Amino acid sequence: MTASRKSHIGLIIAFLVLIGVVAPSQIVWELRDGEQPEIIELFRQRPTQAGLRQFAGRLESDCRLAQVVRPWAQYARFVLFEDAGEKALVGRAGWFFYRPAVQYLTERYSPPESVFAAIASFRDDLAKRGIKLLVVLAPNKASVYPEMLAAGAAGLAEPVNAKTRDVLARLKESGVEVVDLFETYNQARLVAGNPDYYLAQDSHWSPEGMRLAAQVVARKLLGSGWVEKGSVKYETNPVTVERYGDVLRMMRVPQVEQLYEPQQMNCTQVIGAAAGQPYRDDPNSPVLVLGDSFLRIFERDEPGSGGFIAHLALNLGFGVTSVVNDGGASTLVRQQLASRPALLKDKKVVVWEFVERDIRFGTEGWQIIRVP
Repeated sequence: MTASRKSHIGLIIAFLVLIGVVAPSQIVWELRDGEQPEIIELFRQRPTQAGLRQFAGRLESDCRLAQVVRPWAQYARFVLFEDAGEKALVGRAGWFFYRPAVQYLTERYSPPESVFAAIASFRDDLAKRGIKLLVVLAPNKASVYPEMLAAGAAGLAEPVNAKTRDVLARLKESGVEVVDLFETYNQARLVAGNPDYYLAQDSHWSPEGMRLAAQVVARKLLGSGWVEKGSVKYETNPVTVERYGDVLRMMRVPQVEQLYEPQQMNCTQVIGAAAGQPYRDDPNSPVLVLGDSFLRIFERDEPGSGGFIAHLALNLGFGVTSVVNDGGASTLVRQQLASRPALLKDKKVVVWEFVERDIRFGTEGWQIIRVP
C-alpha cells in the first residue's frame, strides 16, 4: 500500500471518528438542555440534497463540540500547512495578505464596462454642478509588496497589477482625473531606509503610507488650482498604537494570534490649533472625500483623527467633508451621497477613494447612481 493511499485511509478514519464523536455529543447536549435532538429532523422527511446541505450547515454552526474543536483544528492547519483559512494568506517574515485582494491580482479577469460607466456617469453628474472629480485608487498590499507574498515575485519585470494600470490608463484617456499611488509607492520604495508603507498583519496602508498618500492628493488638488491653500492651523500629536491586523483577526483563531505580537504603529493625530481638539470635519468645506476602510483606519479607529482625512486637511490647510463606508466605496458610498445631496452644497471637488480589489469585488458591484 502506497504512502498516499495510507494517508487517504487515515483521513477517512479520522473523519468517521469525528462524526461518531460529534453527533452523539451534540445529542447529549441537546437532551441535557431539554431540546429535541436536531438529527431527528433527518428522519421526518424524505432526504434531499438541499435538505442534507441545510442540516449540515445548521450542524456546523450549532454543534457545540465543533465550536470547541474548530479553532484547534484551524490552528493545526496553520502550523502544519500554513493554511490561514478562507480570507487570509500567509506571506513571508510575518506578513499576511487578504485573499480576495490576491485573487484579483492573480486570476484571469477583465474589468467590466460597468466600472468605467459608473465612474464616467458620476464625473459627468458632478461636472453639471461645477464640481471636479478626483479618483484615488488605494493599491492592494500585494501590488506594492509582492515579494513579501512570494519570494519569486522579487524583481519581476512586469507589474503584478497590470489590470489596474490598464484601468488607470483608460480613465485618464476618458478625461477622468486620477492619482497614481502605485507609482508613488514604487518611487518611495527606491529610497533606502524608507519605512514600510503597508502593515504586515493588515490589509491597509501603514501610518507612513497613509501620510504619503494624503500629501500626494493634497498636492494634486492645490497644483491643479481646484482649491487654494487654507489658513487653518493644525498641530500634530505623535501617538503609538498597538493592535493585531485585520487579516490576522479574520482567521478568528486566538491560538494563531498568540503566535504573534500586536503590531506597533507610529501614528500622528491631527489637532486643531485654535481649539486644541482632535480634527473634525467641516461640513462647509469645498472638498468632499468619499471612500472605504482605507479612510477609516487611524481616522475613526484608534487613535482617531489620525487617518487620511485628517492628514489631507492638514496638508490643505482647511477641513474637509467626508463619507466613509467600509468595503462599499464602489457603489454604497455613492448611494449614501445620493440620499444626502446637501453634502454637495458649495463643493468644488469630490475625492473618491476605493481600493484596487473593488474593481472586481466591490460590494453591490458598479452601479450608476445618479446625483439628485
